[in-house]
Amino acid sequence: MARHVVAAAADFPPGTRRMITVNERAVVVFNVKGEYFGLYNKCPHNGGSLAEGVLTGLLQSSSPGDYSYTRQGEIIRCPWHGWEFDIRTGQSFCRAIRAKARPLPVRVEPGSSIVEGPYKAETVEVRVEDDYVVVDA
Repeated sequence: MARHVVAAAADFPPGTRRMITVNERAVVVFNVKGEYFGLYNKCPHNGGSLAEGVLTGLLQSSSPGDYSYTRQGEIIRCPWHGWEFDIRTGQSFCRAIRAKARPLPVRVEPGSSIVEGPYKAETVEVRVEDDYVVVDA
């Protein structure tokens, strides 16, 4: 694996992202509260640029009218179709979409905190070495 310098850590503040090319593939590196994570810049759903996506968090609800916003800045939303991916793992948080809407029965049941979707964005290992953010790929 070759090392690729992204930027000096001092020039890469929390909440920002940088794009680099590694082996002729675009990689977007995110600084999330001082931790660095990398994803190949291609939504696995339909190829949209994750670098152009909106950073968001998770809106979770334990009961109707009761909700909390967590993991702010850790979820990237693809600008093409709104599919969301965990920046840390690349895991999607959406289900496959069908072209037409159809009515479904609705009920309230105890549920898990998050349902993982069928897609996973490719992750890239990122670390800080001698005050520089470095990608291994």
